[in-house]
Amino acid sequence: MKKYLIALLLLISSGIGSKACSILYFIDKSTGKIYAVNNEDYWYDVKPYIKIMPAKKDELARLWYGWDDFAQGGINQEGLFFDGAVTPDQKNTKGCKSPKGNTGNKILATCKTVEDALKFIEAKNICLTNGHLLFGDKTGNAAVVEWVNGERKIIRISGDHLMVTNFLLSDPTQGNYPCRRYEAMDQEIKRLESLAQPISFKDVGNIGAKAVQPKMVASDGKEGGTLYSTFIYISDMEFVLIYKLDNKKMTKLNLNDVFKQTNEQIIYLN
Repeated sequence: MKKYLIALLLLISSGIGSKACSILYFIDKSTGKIYAVNNEDYWYDVKPYIKIMPAKKDELARLWYGWDDFAQGGINQEGLFFDGAVTPDQKNTKGCKSPKGNTGNKILATCKTVEDALKFIEAKNICLTNGHLLFGDKTGNAAVVEWVNGERKIIRISGDHLMVTNFLLSDPTQGNYPCRRYEAMDQEIKRLESLAQPISFKDVGNIGAKAVQPKMVASDGKEGGTLYSTFIYISDMEFVLIYKLDNKKMTKLNLNDVFKQTNEQIIYLN
């Protein structure tokens, strides 16, 4: 996780504009339906894919998305979702270790709930010096884990949603705040809730759309922007991914069917 968060930080600090991820976990007050949305903003020269891994004796079925055998985010058969975003640099937390290997995949393979994921992080003494993680599950529980001034902070959901971009929720003064993408999503949530009617999967997707980053080109010709957006209907186990903001490059999956598979599958995004 750490090496990609560092790379994303370089993208943010480059001359092509503010590039950063946005993540939302949302519960519709009127129906209790649960959704998750993510915009993965990064350089376009990576080769992203979706990986589906079947259940085994000691592993849950899961789907994750990312590149280079590294889960940037995903969901498992129990409805546990996670994703991460870069934050301002922090000093190492005493006794903590930077994660090694595909930590996101390990969490999805072994954890059923947000509380399980938090216990996993604590047991492994995992910490990030420049990122935070959002976990949400099908029960309506969600939490953000971040590391600030050498301490692990857990921010739990209060109300019907939990959202992150690239400032530390527990200490916005550390940088990347105020955030126009966070504010845009927050305003759309308030607008939708003011209508006093059920909020659909499409409506929640439109909240995430307020934070996408159009393609921009760096001075060296390198392209970056929203690499893909994911929309997950956790309650009904539906998954949608749109590559590079192009609706013609959409992947739609029924997760209940996907998690019955007995073989691994990779879906390349192009």
